[in-house]
Amino acid sequence: MAVPGDPPGGTPEDIGGGDDELRPEEYRSVVFDEDFVRAARLQEFSAQERMGEHARAVRSRSIWSGGSSGHGRGHGQGSPGRGARQGMLLVLLIATAFAVAVYLGLRNPYVPPEGGNAEPLTSTVIPLAPASVVPGGRPVDLYESSPAAEYRVGAAGITLPAVRRTHHFTESQVVAALSIAKDYLVQSSLDPDVLAGNASRPVRVLLDPGQLAQFDESMASPSGDGRHAATGWLVRFDPGTAVIADSRVRVSGTLAFEERSPEVLEVTSDHTFVYAVRPVTGPPSLADGASLFTVRRELRMRFGRDDLMARRTELASAYVMAGPQDCATEPAEGFRPLPAGSGPTTVGPPASDPYASGHPRRTAGLCGVLAQPPVSPTAAAPAPTVAAPRPGTSDPAPPGEGSSVSPAAP
Repeated sequence: MAVPGDPPGGTPEDIGGGDDELRPEEYRSVVFDEDFVRAARLQEFSAQERMGEHARAVRSRSIWSGGSSGHGRGHGQGSPGRGARQGMLLVLLIATAFAVAVYLGLRNPYVPPEGGNAEPLTSTVIPLAPASVVPGGRPVDLYESSPAAEYRVGAAGITLPAVRRTHHFTESQVVAALSIAKDYLVQSSLDPDVLAGNASRPVRVLLDPGQLAQFDESMASPSGDGRHAATGWLVRFDPGTAVIADSRVRVSGTLAFEERSPEVLEVTSDHTFVYAVRPVTGPPSLADGASLFTVRRELRMRFGRDDLMARRTELASAYVMAGPQDCATEPAEGFRPLPAGSGPTTVGPPASDPYASGHPRRTAGLCGVLAQPPVSPTAAAPAPTVAAPRPGTSDPAPPGEGSSVSPAAP
C-alpha cells in the first residue's frame, strides 16, 4: 500500500545507490577549495553588506592586499601575500632595468659630445713676394724646372712615419691620429672645391666641435688677426684672381707625433704644396699663362680619445708661407698669386726658401721674399713694379730653428 508522498510508481529500488550518485572523491574536482576562493579577484558581499543602499553584489580584491577579512586564517592564508610580493618584485625589476638603461646611455663612450673644450686656433699667414720675374709656361715644364720636380702627386706626397705606441696611447690609436691628420691635409690642401673657394664642409667635418664657431666665423668674415684667417685653416685661392691650371698638385713633407699628456696626442705636419695656377682674366692657353704657386704649411693637431673615435682633430696652430704674392694684399681671405711675368713687388732682405726642409723661424714681420726657381725661357719680363710693404706686427708663435723667413724691409 502506497504511503502519501511516495512516488506514483513506488520508491525506486536503487534510490540513493544508483550509478548517478556522486561520490565525494568524484565531485571533489569541481568544488573550489579555500585557496582558490581567497585568490579570486571578485568576492561576493555578505547578506548584511548587500542590504545597504546602492550596495553592489561583489567587490574587487586587490592583489596588493595582504590577506582577507579574518575568515579561514590558517590554511591557504599566504597565497594573496605571495601575489602582492611578486607584483612588487616585478615593479622593482622594471624600475631597476630602466635605471640601468639610462645610466648606460649617459655613460656610452661611443656617443660624441656636442661640444668640447678645444682651444682656439692661432695662425700666422705670411705672403712671399717674388725676388725675380715670375716664370710662366706649361705646368709640366714649370714643375720640371722647379724644386718640386721630385715631389709626389697629391695625397701620395703625404706619407705616414714609422708608428710605435706611446706611454698612454696604443699603436692603433697613433695610426688613427696620423690617418686623421692626413685626411685633414688632403681635404684642406688638395680638394678642388676647397681650393676654388666653393666649399669648406670637407674641412669642417674633421674639426673638434669646440672649434666650429671659430671656423665658421673665419669662413664668413676672414681676418688677419691671428685667429680668423681662412687661409690658416685651409688653402683657398681668391676666385677673382686665379684658378687651378693643373689638378696634379705636387706635395712633399713630413708627419710626426708626440704624446703631450696622458689624454692628448699631438701630430705635427710640415708640408710644401706646389700648385700650377693661371689668372682668371688671362689667356686660356696653359702654355701662355700658367705659373707655380707654393704654399708651405706647418700645422699642429691635437687628439683626445674622443677625437680618435669620432675621427676629428683640434687644430692648435698653423704657420703658413705662400707666394709669389704682393705683400700689399691681405692673404687671410684667399691667396692671390701674381701672374706669370710679374716682377718683384718689394725690395727686401735675403730670400726665404719655402722648399727648404726643417722648421721655419718665426719672424716679427708679415711678409717675406720668395726664393724663386730659375726663370723659364717662355716667361715674359715686363718692367718690375714696386709696392710698399706692409708694416711688421708681432708674431705670437715661439721661435723655431731651420730655414728662415725674413720680414719685408720697412
